[in-house]
Amino acid sequence: MKVLIISPKNKTLFNFRGDLIKEIISKGHEVVTIGPNQDYINDVLELGVRFIEVPFSKDNLSILGDINYYHELKKILKAEEPDLIFSYTIKPVVYGSLAAHRVGVKEVYPMVTGLGRVYASKSFKAKVLRLITGLLYKQAFKGSKKVIFQNNDDLRMLTSLRYLPKEKAVRVNGSGVNMKRFTPNDLPDKPVFLMIARIIKEKGVFEFAEAARMVKAEHPEARFILLGGYDNSIGAIKPSELEPYISDGSIEFPGETKDVVPYLKKTKVFVLPTYYREGLPRTILEAMAMARPIVTTDWPGCRDAVIDGYNGLLVQPQNSKGLAEKMKFMVENPITVKQMSENSLQLCKEKYDVDIVNRHMVEIMGLEN
Repeated sequence: MKVLIISPKNKTLFNFRGDLIKEIISKGHEVVTIGPNQDYINDVLELGVRFIEVPFSKDNLSILGDINYYHELKKILKAEEPDLIFSYTIKPVVYGSLAAHRVGVKEVYPMVTGLGRVYASKSFKAKVLRLITGLLYKQAFKGSKKVIFQNNDDLRMLTSLRYLPKEKAVRVNGSGVNMKRFTPNDLPDKPVFLMIARIIKEKGVFEFAEAARMVKAEHPEARFILLGGYDNSIGAIKPSELEPYISDGSIEFPGETKDVVPYLKKTKVFVLPTYYREGLPRTILEAMAMARPIVTTDWPGCRDAVIDGYNGLLVQPQNSKGLAEKMKFMVENPITVKQMSENSLQLCKEKYDVDIVNRHMVEIMGLEN
């Protein structure tokens, strides 16, 4: 079978989908990938795939740009004649599915990896975009064999809105995590909190920084590390906005790294105070695989992986004070933290190991042989 994967970013092909691609190839299938540029091209090609560049802008609201993207995808699908198409994130899902339907590809499996800021914001603009997005999703899902979701909230919302029938929706446990790469080690004695995210408002960056400042006032020995790169999308935070928290020692900001493992090894508690409509944050799963307790928001995706009081603590979104209280609890209760860390690892082994998730994905798409 020829499997064509449509991706929004080349980095996600090897970072989030690499193990799935290897699994599909191991079953004897050919994999062709589509991405927007030549970024990380060597990493992508090392997976054993062919790569085709189709430019598009993730945050661009240009109708003309979207139409061009759709026509380019349609042209490539005609030339490649794939047996199956797998796509993820809104534009590849919508325009990839519509193009596939147009050229007659029957095996189409889009994956909803979260609903993004359009479904989290209450602004008038977001409401208008939700109407448009809803119409596009409905059309795209009509020609899909199954629609794959990463959390229960997204599945319930889109089926209740009648974007697709319930029998066509299926949930998997996120993208999974490679537990051979992310392995547990002993927790450090000192309280070290780590957040990994794009530096945008909806990821809860300011909430993390404010809460860190509050906790350090009572527990100056605590460290708070923010790991991630500055962004140019909607909601991006400027370096000047983050600088006050760095200069007064509230947070440490090493920037972006390709390998988060060394940072997780030195971490006692992983924190993600997001209010972005996540699928199932991979960073949470990586921390769980390394036996770290989690402090995150009671929010779609996050609450699927974290059981409040069992392997971490949940806090209401956009609540710096509440987040500070949860982190202080983690500083002051090391025995509970140790138990939560063990529970995180066990839960990850049972549900989120990438081999388990990928077997499910391969089964859904009928690629076992």
